[in-house]
Amino acid sequence: MEKNESTSARKTAIRALLVALAMILSYIESQVPVGFMVPGMKIGLTNLVVMVALYKLNEKEAIIINIVRIFLVGFTFGNLFSIVYSLAGGILSGVVMIILKRTQKVGMTTVSVAGGVSHNVAQIIVAMIVMETNAILYYLLVLWISGVFAGVVIGILSAEVIKRLPRQFGYN
Repeated sequence: MEKNESTSARKTAIRALLVALAMILSYIESQVPVGFMVPGMKIGLTNLVVMVALYKLNEKEAIIINIVRIFLVGFTFGNLFSIVYSLAGGILSGVVMIILKRTQKVGMTTVSVAGGVSHNVAQIIVAMIVMETNAILYYLLVLWISGVFAGVVIGILSAEVIKRLPRQFGYN
C-alpha cells in the first residue's frame, strides 16, 4: 500500500470511529432521563466528539462528522423532526464554535459553552417556525442555563480527552 493510500485509509478509519462514538454517545444520552423537568434538555455528550474532531482534525471534518451523525441517529432512533431540529442546532453550534476557535482568544470550555447555547437557540427558532408561535421563547432561558452547564462539563471533558489522545491521533 502506498503512503497516500494508507493516509486515506487512516483518515477514513478515524472519521468512522468518531461517527460511531458519536452515535453510541447519542444513544446513551437518549437513555438518560435528564429532560424529565424540561423536555428536550440533553447533556450534549455528542458534542464531545465534535470538539475532539474540531481540535484534533479540522473544522471541515468536525462539521461533516456531526452532520453524518445527525442523519444516522435521526434515521436510526428518531424521525424527520428530530433530524431537522438536530441539523439546525448542529450547524449553528458548529459555525459558532469554529468562529470562536479561530479567534484563539477563548479556551475550549468557552467554545463548548457557546456551542451548547447556540445549539439550543437554533432549536428554539426551528420550534417557533414549526409551531408558528413565539410563545415558547420563554423556554430559551431554561435551555440557556442548561446549555451553559452542559457546555462547561463537555468543554472540560473534551480538554481532558484531547490531552490523553495519542499525539498521532488526527491528521491536521
